[in-house]
Amino acid sequence: MDSELILTEDGSHTLFVPGVDECYHSSHGAMQESTHIFIEAGLKHCLKQEIKVLEIGFGTGLNAFLTLIEAERSGIQIQYTALELYPVKVEKALLLNYADQYSPEMKKYFESIQTSAWNTEVQISPFFSLEKIKADFTTVEFPKAYDVIYFDAFSPEKQPEMWSQEQFEKICKYCHSGAILTTYCAKGAVRRAMQAAGFNVERLPGPPGKREILRAVKLKD
Repeated sequence: MDSELILTEDGSHTLFVPGVDECYHSSHGAMQESTHIFIEAGLKHCLKQEIKVLEIGFGTGLNAFLTLIEAERSGIQIQYTALELYPVKVEKALLLNYADQYSPEMKKYFESIQTSAWNTEVQISPFFSLEKIKADFTTVEFPKAYDVIYFDAFSPEKQPEMWSQEQFEKICKYCHSGAILTTYCAKGAVRRAMQAAGFNVERLPGPPGKREILRAVKLKD
């Protein structure tokens, strides 16, 4: 999909996609939004030393990069699987400024996330491996069982097929008991679909520009 590079209010980039009239991140701040929703509300609540993460919507690679940073900081081993049907072109992804505030080593890792081969697992850093899968989430069978899920698809208005009870049931099937799912979307229909699929769902305060987000935990099998 064609996209345009834009700067958000916290100084970090996102991409605007004219075809769906939507950005990959909040215009109030891409970096702070992803950190709030997926790292602080999601990853940091999984109390394991080895964590399998599934991301629905790889997009710009920001969530993967922030997860790698947290893995290196905490010493937790993370296997990261990301699904994306329409990958951002590597040349454009490398223009994103997410790594600029970190060390040269972290910039090297960001570049490795963007340039790593698709459909194969790659060890990006000592604590972080990545498998990017080019596939349609609504039809793919997942290769693992997961502890943390980042649900970061385009909005229900743009991609309603992604947010159905059927799709959350599929995710639930591939989750360990107690697995944590977070998403920026707090719509009542989405919350009810998650609950019907087997998750306990709570509303949490959102990042700047967003009143609420959802965190769901898989009920025991």
